[in-house]
Amino acid sequence: MISANAAHPVFEPILAELSEQHRDEVLAAFAAVEYGAHPVPEVQMLALRDATLRRDLQRLLHQVGRTLVPVGGAQWTSGYRDDIAAELTAAGWNGLPVIDRAVLVLVLIHSVAIPRSQGLLSGDSWTSAQPTSADELLRYAQPGKGDVRAALQRLRAAGLVQLAPTRGRASIGGTAYVPGPQLHRLTPLTRRVLQQELILAAAPNSPLAAAIRARRTHPRGEQ
Repeated sequence: MISANAAHPVFEPILAELSEQHRDEVLAAFAAVEYGAHPVPEVQMLALRDATLRRDLQRLLHQVGRTLVPVGGAQWTSGYRDDIAAELTAAGWNGLPVIDRAVLVLVLIHSVAIPRSQGLLSGDSWTSAQPTSADELLRYAQPGKGDVRAALQRLRAAGLVQLAPTRGRASIGGTAYVPGPQLHRLTPLTRRVLQQELILAAAPNSPLAAAIRARRTHPRGEQ
């Protein structure tokens, strides 16, 4: 847990408004959502359950370019604010090598975009019961199978993909992959845009893709 004394000076004006107990609660929640591998159930932390303390937590995150991201009905994590993400994208920043991005996109297309275009998944969650087999990923690799395996190891270490049961599908070593917990850090706007792009790439002729193109052509009609 981050102590009040160890907190970054940029937080001081916000923390000074809180009691000692509430400072500890807010800093503990900050550490949990920023550094936890998985979304944090709000029942576990007062600063996530209490609306007033949650606003204070949001103010701390805002100071460092971050924001609270709701996951499901009662879990929270943190991610880049949409304006900060846009600035980083415009500056050409990307934290993943090209091969890692390509492998991640394949997992997202096969585990999320295609099942969603077929009506097997609903909502905009990254949770999927449709794993992508290692065979399916390596089939696209041609001579670079070692590169794909190395990329999968890095993506797993970063929490961007995770192992899943094969559910009867044949794969090398019996392994298959689904999206990892770090994707929950995407804000609703970023998540929606990425999922739309994946559907357009994976199933361009599907009714869902047609609806996406129609909304983009007539943006005022999109809620």
